[in-house]
Amino acid sequence: DWKPHGKSMNFGYLAELVATMPSWIAMIVTRDEFDVAPADGSNSERAQKETGGALLKALDEAAAAARAALEQTGEEHLITSWRLPARGQVVMETPRHVMIQDTITHWAHHRGQMTVYLRLMGAKVPALYGPSADETSFQ
Repeated sequence: DWKPHGKSMNFGYLAELVATMPSWIAMIVTRDEFDVAPADGSNSERAQKETGGALLKALDEAAAAARAALEQTGEEHLITSWRLPARGQVVMETPRHVMIQDTITHWAHHRGQMTVYLRLMGAKVPALYGPSADETSFQ
């Protein structure tokens, strides 16, 4: 439940978001839209992953689903439109390949955010785009 600031998301939610975000790619390929804030609140409930092992399993499953969806699609489908409504109102509509690119960028942003949280909690920060201050394997 820790968070660095009152306006920040908590670490557990952030870790789950980073672990499951690749599943968005599968959703973008296989569905025509996803309402992020349905009026009935049906997207808000999900079981929180309580352990590192559960988060790693979620990441493996999300990555496998994304890979499978991408392997089963083609350019013709990826240039078709995908919609992101909120309470039924479309807030974004763009080709699927653009939304996938935006998802990967969004994922990278939250991975970076998570490294800041780890550092603030005194945990070791893994190498991402090169060695971190905690990595010695590159020295």
